[in-house]
Amino acid sequence: MSSNLLKLENVHAFYGKSHILHGVDMRVGEGEIVSLLGRNGAGRSTTVKTIMGLVDGHGSVRFRDKEILGHKAFEIAHQGLGYVPENRDIFPKLTVHQNLMLGEKRAHKKPRWGFADMYTMFPRLKERQHTEAGVLSGGEQQMLTLCRTLMGDPDLIMIDEPTEGLAPKIVELVAEYLKELKRRGVSVLLVEQKLTIALEISERCYVMGHGRIVFEGTPAQLRADAYIRKEWLEV
Repeated sequence: MSSNLLKLENVHAFYGKSHILHGVDMRVGEGEIVSLLGRNGAGRSTTVKTIMGLVDGHGSVRFRDKEILGHKAFEIAHQGLGYVPENRDIFPKLTVHQNLMLGEKRAHKKPRWGFADMYTMFPRLKERQHTEAGVLSGGEQQMLTLCRTLMGDPDLIMIDEPTEGLAPKIVELVAEYLKELKRRGVSVLLVEQKLTIALEISERCYVMGHGRIVFEGTPAQLRADAYIRKEWLEV
């Protein structure tokens, strides 16, 4: 088993007085793709926001065996955690290339990724590199958000609903992109509603319901567990 890169123990989180996460335990190993599944409102996005320091939580969140719960988001990002939010956070008035430049970290070590990698993975971005990001299609904006996060060279990237509202062809591109991350040793925590993509690319899955983990196992085990799928996943 791969060693833990990220480990959550008994994590609780609140929005104001609302208690959203109820003692979440989870882990992501080195170079592993893990999916966090569940219906809307189950607490999946709150989990990644808590890890990223955007929601107050208590319990323990360790990254590379170092406690990060309670740290600021920018400090957590500098540790090597990347986060791609659901709302496709681009700078609409800047070009595609300028958006990617903003993702670069001025670090001492040579990053794993450069502009050439991004343009090879998504040739469409190369064609549009001098275009303002605000006029791109939803799928292109999603590619740009993913690539900009990667330019910061994270060791673990958390991606919230990357295929939401995308055409099937673009969904396939996103799946290829996630496999490429794994090939290069980047760990992925994928928050996803589409079971097909999650089961195709993940080594392990967690299912969440009412702010708790209700299932942990391999895609094969989840496929075989009709009760969990019916109770916690199917709409």
